[in-house]
Amino acid sequence: MSDDEEVYSEEEEEEEVVETTTTTTTTKVEEGAGDPEFIKRQDQKRSDLDEQLREYITEWRKQRAKEEDELKKLKEKQAKRKVTRADEERKMAERKKQEEERRVREIEEKKQRDIEEKRQRLEEAEKKRQAMMQALKDQNKNKGPNFTITKRDPSQNLTAAQLERNKTKEQLEEEKKISLSIRIKPLVLDGLSVDKLRDKAQELWECIVKLETEKYDLEERQKRQDYDLKELKERQKQQLRHKALKKGLDPEALTGKYPPKIQVASKYERRVDTRSYDDKKKLFEGGIEENIKDLNEKLWKDKIGQFDSRQKSKLPKWFGERPGKKKGEPETPEGEEEGKPTADDDEDIKEPTFEPEPEEEEEEEEVEVEEEEEEDEEEEE
Repeated sequence: MSDDEEVYSEEEEEEEVVETTTTTTTTKVEEGAGDPEFIKRQDQKRSDLDEQLREYITEWRKQRAKEEDELKKLKEKQAKRKVTRADEERKMAERKKQEEERRVREIEEKKQRDIEEKRQRLEEAEKKRQAMMQALKDQNKNKGPNFTITKRDPSQNLTAAQLERNKTKEQLEEEKKISLSIRIKPLVLDGLSVDKLRDKAQELWECIVKLETEKYDLEERQKRQDYDLKELKERQKQQLRHKALKKGLDPEALTGKYPPKIQVASKYERRVDTRSYDDKKKLFEGGIEENIKDLNEKLWKDKIGQFDSRQKSKLPKWFGERPGKKKGEPETPEGEEEGKPTADDDEDIKEPTFEPEPEEEEEEEEVEVEEEEEEDEEEEE
């Protein structure tokens, strides 16, 4: 809504207020039309009211004009601020762009410096290597007499292959870059005609085809070598399995990273192996015979002790003629006098009485035979 529209709306409101006042006064005048004093009072009131309305309207218009001036000033200030902000943003963007360009330029310059320094280091390393190799060749060609003593560098005793193996990864990368920079020549195409460009492209294409064929051949060769190595490893595993089976071990005992473990106790015995390391070591060093010998000796001593501690029963004395005695021989043979019993022993030993009872024995045998027959009959039933 613009300022002109606001002014028009305010004027319309004033006109409506005036019309309402006039209508109210006219109605009152019509009511008291016959009284002149009343008419005079009404006119005076109307004039006072009109005067107040004019003052109010003038005051309102002044206030409104002041507000419109302030609003215009604010709008002008806002427009100026927008312009200044746009200028500041543009300047800031330009400054950022310049700083970014400067930073990128510094990074590129630093990269170029690093590349140049690295190239110089690589060239120096390559020159030193070439000089060292040349010195080695000269030394091998021109060997002095045997009696001269010269200080030798430890690296001079190494061969070329050993020197190559002793190089670090960084040195190999540097040498690779140097060799590539020597092999890959820069491509110069300025001032060449169409035919020469076509010939150059054909030459490059042939070089690419040659390199690709070599790459393919090397890849196939590597695949074949990997397959051969795999097959040889499988054969080695099979041989080790057969070897382990011959020795009575587990088939996978010799195929692992470490040798098989020694089984010092049976896995079927549910008890803890309390033997020390020295006992186990002696067990497998041939000490089992000594252990068996000690065990037998201990058993023998135990049995001998039991035998010696048994209750000894003396034989009864023989009264009468000794069987097998010849005429003229003494009563006791030699060696029996020591064990000859004394009179006290004779008193303790009583003569056994043997009373045969043949009838009772026969009766017992018959009873046993009858019992056996009864048992056989019960089993048959």
